[in-house]
Amino acid sequence: MKRIAVWAFYAVGTLAILYLALYAYAAFTHRGFEPGDPIHIFRKPDAPDYS
Repeated sequence: MKRIAVWAFYAVGTLAILYLALYAYAAFTHRGFEPGDPIHIFRKPDAPDYS
């Protein structure tokens, strides 16, 4: 039972490190948002207009 707990602890630690690495990758490689950038909203051209 102790061996299972140790492996579970290692698995949780590995997942945490992978999550932090993915977060750091996303934080440092994303395209920066600049004020004044247009917001692109895409919709189907044949969608009904309910205004």
